[in-house]
Amino acid sequence: QVQLVEFGGGLVQSGGFLNLSCRASGFTFGNYVMSWYRQVPGKERERVASISNSGGTTTLADIVKGRFTISRDNAKNTVYLQMNSLKPEDTAVYYCKAIRGQSVYWGQGTQVTISS
Repeated sequence: QVQLVEFGGGLVQSGGFLNLSCRASGFTFGNYVMSWYRQVPGKERERVASISNSGGTTTLADIVKGRFTISRDNAKNTVYLQMNSLKPEDTAVYYCKAIRGQSVYWGQGTQVTISS
């Protein structure tokens, strides 16, 4: 049974930080590109960051560059999103996604709320 479970969401003040994690099971984690997405009500889900299956390549959306870092630990089947200097506009539900070819899996999401 494939599962992606996100942890670490919550409420923090503007300028604060949060560390999200996403634990995977039920598939060969190290074969998949992992990404973090976020979504606010009424808007499309947007990609925040991605990391290659080996972890050697990362990409970040321009709006989070310099503030967010994506990493992974294939031994722990976990992908992380370190978020610093958080802003109210970072408020969203954050999802992790695994993709390899036609195989795509999503987590259930974790709420991140930044107060001004």
